[in-house]
Amino acid sequence: MDLGLDGKVALVTGSGRGIGADTARAFAQEGCRVVVSDIDPDTAAATAGRLVADGHEAVAIPCDVTDEASAAHLIEAAESAFGAVDILVNNAGYLKDGYLAKMPLAAWESVIDIILKGTFLCSRAVLPGMMARKNGRIVNISSRSIFGNPGQANYSAAKAGLIGFTRALSQEAGRFGITVNAVAPGFIMTEGIQSLPHFERLREAAIAKNPVGFLGEPRDVSDTVLFLASERARYISGTTVFVTGGRYSS
Repeated sequence: MDLGLDGKVALVTGSGRGIGADTARAFAQEGCRVVVSDIDPDTAAATAGRLVADGHEAVAIPCDVTDEASAAHLIEAAESAFGAVDILVNNAGYLKDGYLAKMPLAAWESVIDIILKGTFLCSRAVLPGMMARKNGRIVNISSRSIFGNPGQANYSAAKAGLIGFTRALSQEAGRFGITVNAVAPGFIMTEGIQSLPHFERLREAAIAKNPVGFLGEPRDVSDTVLFLASERARYISGTTVFVTGGRYSS
């Protein structure tokens, strides 16, 4: 299936590693010019470097998505490198788990800021260009945790907020030819998850609760993002696609 992505400019925040890096790779393999962005300049450069080594067009632009000036600079630098940004994937996220009764304010604020404020700032920065061109795709990475996970009140609240943000912005931006959607992954076997000392215990518990009987891989998320960013999904906006294998509750 031709997704019509060849030559598009795709910007993925938080793409130095994990799901973000795999999404950047998937866009590159579809012929996109890819902007790899991460708060860690080294991981961003490494991911972009691997794409370039494989013959793709990619550039690394470090960004703190919680900083207004940094988010604005990200879009400006992306446009300077490749031209107009056609696709924005708001993937940058952060975990700082803990039970609410003992959660420091900093743990609440940092998670909310990176996920919600970061999505707001990057979307706001990219929208004027998309609106002027009457075309654009924004995909926000939410999570199955919107249904609630113990010890993740901050993360669950932030990811749930992305759903409301997605629906509201889709209604604002639709008349400009811009679609806005969300993807909500479940348990995905990223390198970070697999490096946890208790990974096998987590894996077994997650499989036991998963209707399809196996766990997702980063490509399951990136394939969904690519579809929503493509011309094949031109009539889909304001929706959330759950990539969970059918698992919803904790």
